[in-house]
Formats: sequence, C-alpha cells, structure tokens
Amino acid sequence: MRMALDEAESALESGEVPVGAVITMEDRVLAKAHNSPILMKDPTAHAEILAIREAANRTENYRLTGTTIYVTIEPCTMCAGAIIHARIARLVFGATDPKGGAISLYDMFGDKKLNHFVDVTGGVLEEECGKILSRFFREKRI
Repeated sequence: MRMALDEAESALESGEVPVGAVITMEDRVLAKAHNSPILMKDPTAHAEILAIREAANRTENYRLTGTTIYVTIEPCTMCAGAIIHARIARLVFGATDPKGGAISLYDMFGDKKLNHFVDVTGGVLEEECGKILSRFFREKRI
C-alpha cells in the first residue's frame, strides 16, 4: 500500500485526483500506476485500469489470476468491473468512497450473480490514504 501511496503522490503532483494502484503476484510487483485522466485526456485512465493494462501486458495475459491489487481508495464501478473481468484474486484498499465506491454504494464484489469473486480487504493505511484525498480537494476549493 505504501507503493500505491507513492503513486497517489505522483498523481497529486500532476494535478490529478490522487489515487494510486499496484498489482502484485506473489512477492513481485507487476504494475503500478496513478490516476491520469486529465493528462491522458481519457476518462478511463484511472489508476486501477492503467495498472491492469500494464500487468496484462507484462504477463501477456488478459487474465490476472493469482494477483492482488492495492488501491488507495475503494474502486469505482468501472474499476471494480475491470478487476472482476481481469480475474484479480484480491483487492486491498485504503480509504472508502461513500459517494462513488463500488463497495460502499453497490457491493459489486459481494454480488453472487457475478462469475468471479474477489477477496476484499479495506481500511489498510486508511488514514493516510484519506488524508491525501482530503488535501487535494481542500486545495481545489481554495
């Protein structure tokens, strides 16, 4: 999660919403990314999506079975769908997102109608993950 926080810092420095993501397999980092929709002029350029793309390219497989994704904030529904479609085994996230999170609002990872189940752990370094987001939005309001 510390690496994901480093990625979130990079997003903050670029003027993006500070979200970072890291994908691992066993003890190896496959990918890391941060939000870049403004820079890339791409509404899908969320940290999770970019990390999934990088990990898939690196493994030469669109299925990322046996991987864990670490994200500084609870994924949105778009990113949750990508995590499910990529068959990522585990999600670890920091802060919750009660206004846009796929768990807080919809519990997508707990939906038994879906064909893949993701083991979810939330609240990891929650305070630090929340602080960077609060700082970003506080500075935007000034």
